[in-house]
Amino acid sequence: MPFGKMPVLEVDGKQLAQSFAIVRFLARKFGFAGRSPFEEALVDSIADQWKDFINEVQPCLLTVLGIADGDLEKVAKEQFLPASRKFFGFMTKFLKESKSGYLVGDSLTFADLYLAETSAEFAKKIPALYGGFPEVKAHAEKVRSNPALKKWIETRPETKF
Repeated sequence: MPFGKMPVLEVDGKQLAQSFAIVRFLARKFGFAGRSPFEEALVDSIADQWKDFINEVQPCLLTVLGIADGDLEKVAKEQFLPASRKFFGFMTKFLKESKSGYLVGDSLTFADLYLAETSAEFAKKIPALYGGFPEVKAHAEKVRSNPALKKWIETRPETKF
């Protein structure tokens, strides 16, 4: 293990560590990173902003996910929803600009997967999450209706994350 911890992806006998490096490698390999160098950079920037959002809500994330005890309503109102609204505002700009229903260009990227999956799962716990952001909700519905993804979502093992 290159850094002494997981995750690690092994490809052709070589190890690649760190979740974002692995995601970006796989996205490029399978065509989910953008269709041009500039699109790839935009997708990377959106994914980095998603990571910033997750870091911002980290203190309340375990309560939102139902893993730790806490007042979900209070956490949502005081911390999670304000951070989500800021993040969704940024994402709405990209969705409106692309006009395709995807964040960048006209095809599904790993940034779309991050946004759609986390927002849909968080909305199960916090129904007001999409309030004022119909584009983000429509985006999640579009991404999650992809036949291959829909099948996986319906049959995947249930986990806390």
